[in-house]
Amino acid sequence: MSIFEVLMLVCFGAAWPASIYKSYVSRQTAGKSILFLWIIFTGYFFGIIHKLIFSYDLVIYLYVINGVMIMADIILYYRNRKLNNPEEVKGDSFGRRK
Repeated sequence: MSIFEVLMLVCFGAAWPASIYKSYVSRQTAGKSILFLWIIFTGYFFGIIHKLIFSYDLVIYLYVINGVMIMADIILYYRNRKLNNPEEVKGDSFGRRK
């Protein structure tokens, strides 16, 4: 277990509650990039896979917690998009409209 990996995950994880709160309260998608959120989530997913296969330790829980918070922000993005544009929610999973 690396203290630097722990500190990185704690720092990244500290930002997600504020982002989730802003998404929940504002009910807006402005300023959010769904592609960015999916890329970050994918990175944490691969971090979890790495921990499971190559170096299992307690840091995996930080990856999981961060991944859950990002998924909450992703879900709120789609909720907010539907609230803002109910007739325009015919786009693909990356937020691009058809």
